[in-house]
Amino acid sequence: MRTRLIRPLDLAGTALFALQGGATAAAAGLDVFGVLVIAFVTAVGGGIVRDVLLGATPPAVFSDLAYPVAAFGGGLVVVLVYRLVRAVPPEVLLPLDAAALALFAVVGAAKAVDHGMSPLLAALLGAVSGTGGGVIRDVMLGRVPLILRSDVYAVAALAGAAVVAVGLRYGRRRALVLAAGFVVCFLVRMLAVWQGWNLPRVAG
Repeated sequence: MRTRLIRPLDLAGTALFALQGGATAAAAGLDVFGVLVIAFVTAVGGGIVRDVLLGATPPAVFSDLAYPVAAFGGGLVVVLVYRLVRAVPPEVLLPLDAAALALFAVVGAAKAVDHGMSPLLAALLGAVSGTGGGVIRDVMLGRVPLILRSDVYAVAALAGAAVVAVGLRYGRRRALVLAAGFVVCFLVRMLAVWQGWNLPRVAG
């Protein structure tokens, strides 16, 4: 039951992050190879970090062919239809990114609880899982990672992961807990962008 529920969510998040990462790379002017590389690392970076920290080695991307297929597939879609993607307003693409973040956050937290982590550590690992790929993407593109500068990105992932970690720890129904965590993360992320929410800056 756990695998049947978690794996499809993990693959869906992988594909969505690949699309988002590929579109970002294409907008930055990278060639086809660069787009595919950025799509891949965005899609699987957080999952690799999560699996390594959990001791689940080799990470899923290296032991299950569906993961690299989803990652490179998303990048290839961007290569083939980028002119259409480029014409789509950011407001339309934003929900895809928020959904990918939410999927990875709740899956990461659920896997952490399954491995015996406390709710606090599981929530933190869920947040790392959700944001890790984006951090790698931004570093490779020479940008300050999004989670460090705007839109309450990491906070949204942490909120959704915390719902899952606490809910599973206290025996609530798995499907409902995952759904609740997804909704919390997704809504916090979307509201932060639409309302211009940001954490206080240290200077300026």
